Amino acid sequence: MTFPTARFLIPWISLIVMIAGGNFALIAADIQVDFAKRNGKIRPLNGVNRGPVAAGGLVEVIDAHRALGLHSVRTHDSHWPNCEVIDIHAVFPDFGADPAKPESFEFALTDEYIAGIVKAGAKVVYRLGETIEHTKKKRFVHPPKDYEKWGEICLGIIRHYNEGWANGFHHGIEYWEIWNEPENRPAMWSGSDEDYLRLYKLTAKKIKRAFPKLKVGGPALGASMEFTKDGQCKLYPFTTAFLQMCKRDEAPLDFFSWHCYTDHPVELSQRAKHVRALLDGFGFRSTENHLNEWNLLPDNTWDAGKTPREKDRYFAAMSGCKGAAFIGAAFASMQDAPVDVANLFHGELGNMGLFTSNGAPFKNYFGMLALRRLIELNERVEARGSDPATVGLLAAMDAKQQTAMVLIANYRNADSSFSISLANLPTSQDWTWELLLVDDFRDLEPFGPARPVPAGKPISVKLPAPSVGLMVFRAKPKTNP
Repeated sequence: MTFPTARFLIPWISLIVMIAGGNFALIAADIQVDFAKRNGKIRPLNGVNRGPVAAGGLVEVIDAHRALGLHSVRTHDSHWPNCEVIDIHAVFPDFGADPAKPESFEFALTDEYIAGIVKAGAKVVYRLGETIEHTKKKRFVHPPKDYEKWGEICLGIIRHYNEGWANGFHHGIEYWEIWNEPENRPAMWSGSDEDYLRLYKLTAKKIKRAFPKLKVGGPALGASMEFTKDGQCKLYPFTTAFLQMCKRDEAPLDFFSWHCYTDHPVELSQRAKHVRALLDGFGFRSTENHLNEWNLLPDNTWDAGKTPREKDRYFAAMSGCKGAAFIGAAFASMQDAPVDVANLFHGELGNMGLFTSNGAPFKNYFGMLALRRLIELNERVEARGSDPATVGLLAAMDAKQQTAMVLIANYRNADSSFSISLANLPTSQDWTWELLLVDDFRDLEPFGPARPVPAGKPISVKLPAPSVGLMVFRAKPKTNP
């Protein structure tokens, strides 16, 4: 689905915070927040791909991952492009060896990699398979020579990380995904549709027989569907063939995984609704819906340019303030979508990631950090008044009613003025508020001091796109008049 947009630069206007009644004539959105209207929980759809032990172990961002409070880390493309962890060929280097023998496996580097994810406090989504190969010569993205043996290798990996086999661990890894983007050929799969369907069916059944409480799924489709000009959803043949096979042959499908890169933040939610309807239509009503790769796709194209500078600008959009605002807008939209697990691509170093090659956080990292603050409060409250296609809006309050927050992620709203009306803040206490910003100058840092919440008046803020504003409200003992 394509949403064409013109390339343009928005000049940064000095951000001004004010109480309503000032001299701003244009208001982009009249936002209403009602703290008495609870709206469920803030859903932790803040997973990523790739763990915190990066660059072959030379750089680690474990503390930074822990600060994000990530729900899960999916292990696809780990240590790309020289992948010596996670992949079947890395863990079981000699396919002629016996998978029943511990000495046939090389677990040491992957042990360290998984330990980093666990230490950072995230769940592991283990992708069984291989990493994408963009080189002309493909080394590992081929159907296995022996499908049964490949399945036994997967069982050995599970036993090692969940049952302590081969001097292993008891990590309790719940999600096991079979391959990644088998329709993406030849970069991810050199075989046919039938080859992958056979591999999935055999391996999924083998895993569920041996470990019935674990969740197995796939196929991590990069291309699952498209929207026609009249707004209809058209499935790609591989998507239909996969679900038909699972239904016909009773192949386990605890979760269905798919990917979406776009410059339209609500497209993720739109696609999630179609995926949910698709699964229900095939009878997979209990199958979880996993959007386990997503990110901003600048100008809705994979064409990053021809020159190094053009490519730098392209990926800088992902990692900069625009990427941070997109993350906030998409996260807010997905709160009402039938998505069970979501994993940004990716949480490691370099292009499309959250960190520089040396582990310094990009701006989009601080967009993710703002989400963590909302998730910590847990209790979602009603917030309305923005266009979700341009501005992400989400509000929360803690159970003790001591702290509240309002996220405003201005992705691409041309008008930067917002008027925020607050209803039903507990009157037994006084309240202060401050604005934390992710912009060209601040990394989720305060703009100005905390100030009293004005009685009976809206608060107006000016947030030029692209930026993220997190309004933080704190209770304090009421002062006597």
